[in-house]
Amino acid sequence: MDYQELTRFAELMASEARAMLLAGQGARMSAALKPDRTFVTDLDAAIETRLRSLIVETYPDHGIIGEEEASRQVDADYVWILDPIDGTAPFIAGVPVYGTLIALAFRGVPVIGIMDLPVTSERWIGVAGSVTTHNGVPVSVRPCIDLSAAILTASNPDFFSAEEVSVLEMLKARTAWRIYGGCCMAYGLLANGCTDVAVDTRLKIYDYAPFKPIIEGAGGVITDWTGRPIDLTSGPRILAAGDPARHREALAIIAATGVAA
Repeated sequence: MDYQELTRFAELMASEARAMLLAGQGARMSAALKPDRTFVTDLDAAIETRLRSLIVETYPDHGIIGEEEASRQVDADYVWILDPIDGTAPFIAGVPVYGTLIALAFRGVPVIGIMDLPVTSERWIGVAGSVTTHNGVPVSVRPCIDLSAAILTASNPDFFSAEEVSVLEMLKARTAWRIYGGCCMAYGLLANGCTDVAVDTRLKIYDYAPFKPIIEGAGGVITDWTGRPIDLTSGPRILAAGDPARHREALAIIAATGVAA
């Protein structure tokens, strides 16, 4: 299937979101804690409203899943998934790892993914059947000879429950180094071949839907903690790796804890 037109539209939305984020950067704005203890700002809501309006105007028969508003037509063949500011807490704190996530799923499977980081002027684009690009340049994951040589990322150790923390501890013990707090940027860096394994939990589909086409288009693997492929019913636990052998190795470690059973 030719996704060129839809990818161009997704890029247009990413550019709209980038302009709004840059305009709001450093400005005082109201922030509130949602029931799940994540932050939301007026800008989160404004960006999602703008992107939703573009979708409804251009593709009225498409569905929408977003972080800040109710889902729309989720049984449609094409469903857009929006996270207006992935990393709202870093955004509030001024840590430049936040960005906008946009994905398009076809019959439940994400086939287009865009990750746009306005402060660092970076954009990853993944499209099913194509090579992932970073600022227009094709990228690929790197080989990793053994998990003991791997760099592991996790968005925040606090996201892991008392039961799930055993997974993080086991992976920490088996890898060379850990990096925390990268939010969506960590998955872009994995696609670029800068890191090796990413593990996260307590996520919603809008937190990671673009990662599937981005990681896979760079030659990597991303699944849930049982090894099941990512689709609109996935969550809240994901595992990605650049080297397929390291993904299998990490999955075996997770299985040994019994947490994902």
